[in-house]
Amino acid sequence: MGKVLIIGAGGVGTVVVNKVAQNADVFAEIILASRTVSKCEAIAADVKKRTGVTIQTAQVDADIVPELVTLFNKYKPELVVNVALPYQDLTIMDACLECGVNYLDTANYEPKDEAHFEYSWQWAYKDKFEKAGLTAILGCGFDPGVTSIYTAYAAKHHFDEIHYLDIVDCNAGDHGKAFATNFNPEINIREVSQRGKYYENGQWVETEPHEIHKPLNYPGIGPKESYVIYHEELESLVKNFPTIKRARFWMTFGQEYLTHLRVIQNIGMARIDEVEYNGVKIVPIQFLKAVLPNPGELGEKYTGETSIGCRIKGVKDGKEKTYYVYNNCKHQDAYKETGAQGVSYTTGVPAMIGAMMFMKGIWKQPGVYNVEEFNPDPFMDMLNKHGLPWHEIQGADLEL
Repeated sequence: MGKVLIIGAGGVGTVVVNKVAQNADVFAEIILASRTVSKCEAIAADVKKRTGVTIQTAQVDADIVPELVTLFNKYKPELVVNVALPYQDLTIMDACLECGVNYLDTANYEPKDEAHFEYSWQWAYKDKFEKAGLTAILGCGFDPGVTSIYTAYAAKHHFDEIHYLDIVDCNAGDHGKAFATNFNPEINIREVSQRGKYYENGQWVETEPHEIHKPLNYPGIGPKESYVIYHEELESLVKNFPTIKRARFWMTFGQEYLTHLRVIQNIGMARIDEVEYNGVKIVPIQFLKAVLPNPGELGEKYTGETSIGCRIKGVKDGKEKTYYVYNNCKHQDAYKETGAQGVSYTTGVPAMIGAMMFMKGIWKQPGVYNVEEFNPDPFMDMLNKHGLPWHEIQGADLEL
């Protein structure tokens, strides 16, 4: 049993706290911290009703290392689960090093002033964490996270060599809003509006935004138009599985969503630089975030489901083989259990399982690691037990 401190009180944080509280035999003490402590208190009160477990709450500005250090020294957690903003990954890692605390996150670092994300900033901490005897687990959501573990599981049990990897992410849900994002609007819009990129024959190939697309069939859902975008797990997967010849990430978008996205970009509301308005400096995308629906409040009327998985082609025993492993998650089931919608649920459950893997000593090794570098088997087992069961299809047409 260990003490865990969770930073971030959005939809994903809501799920993590719920799932951690459901496993009080592993997590002896739970603290939830955020810039807005009232959000933490509301989540803690709801979790108390659902599980009977008491959650401690605290206020912290995760942009400020000294505030984080004060928080960590006060509660002395064994592990920090970072589900705050990707901008804050490095400050939280710095505070972990200063206080001797282990670290886990769900998304890689992204600078505030540039819509660009890669693992190099966090990989640079490897020696520091090794010397401190601390573990840092990177990208333990669904994608990145489960998709990376799916790949490791496939490499371990189904392939001698993986040659082609396509990660497919479909949200076939309906939240009833004209336009809304499923997680932090600022991060979401920055991610999906940038140029696409995929890996092929040892090189990264850049595309125009949403240039490559085709309909793909998703189990239980049917055909959905899917677009190649860049996603962070591709960077670590092609590094850790060097037999991969091509790796791509596909995501579904409705035409109405894409129309709204184009308008937001064309009128300058996706800008991440400061502009002056009535003598006050504002960042347009941050203002947009303030007026868009809160992703954490979409769950009540959300219908439909997500379908996320890996479609893999490679060689086993000298023969070509195809393999598809995936999970479908219903928004209404997620909301009933945790009060959050399915996209938050599919990110928050793996974060809890990763924390559990650490607390049990299964994923505990000094240094900085992406999740696919650990043993995937116990994690895959826990997915089936904690709300994200997976399914396999072997020898099928992968459509890609």
